[in-house]
Amino acid sequence: MAFAPAHNPFAWIATHTYAYPLLEVLHIVGIALLLGNLVLFELRVWGFGAALPIQPLARLALPVTLAGFALAATTGALMFASQPGDLIANRVFVIKMGLVMLAGLNAASFHARGGVARLDRLARLQTLLSLGIWLSVMFCGRWIAYQ
Repeated sequence: MAFAPAHNPFAWIATHTYAYPLLEVLHIVGIALLLGNLVLFELRVWGFGAALPIQPLARLALPVTLAGFALAATTGALMFASQPGDLIANRVFVIKMGLVMLAGLNAASFHARGGVARLDRLARLQTLLSLGIWLSVMFCGRWIAYQ
């Protein structure tokens, strides 16, 4: 006996004239907040802008970075919910989600070891890794549309 797929209450998002494009714009705003603040913070970790005290910069950048991530994650989840089967089947989407998880683990490790206070070689390596991962996430996000 064949079962019909359950109705997706979010499917309308993918075909709505304004909903999906608005989610995409808000997703990009979230990415800009996340990546923009990370780059400024990471430049400071690498010694640029040494006149700026790292602790106050981190206290300002971290909440904005997290707000950007929350916006990107929320809009991404809604876009995903509109067509989950297509996205789960998309290898690039799966890679993107793995990279987002890796970025989170890297950030958690950075903060758990007190990287802001240390500013050592490992902190610089982690910030470089962070930037590379997030740029890869962005690349995958754009590549999804072409799969």
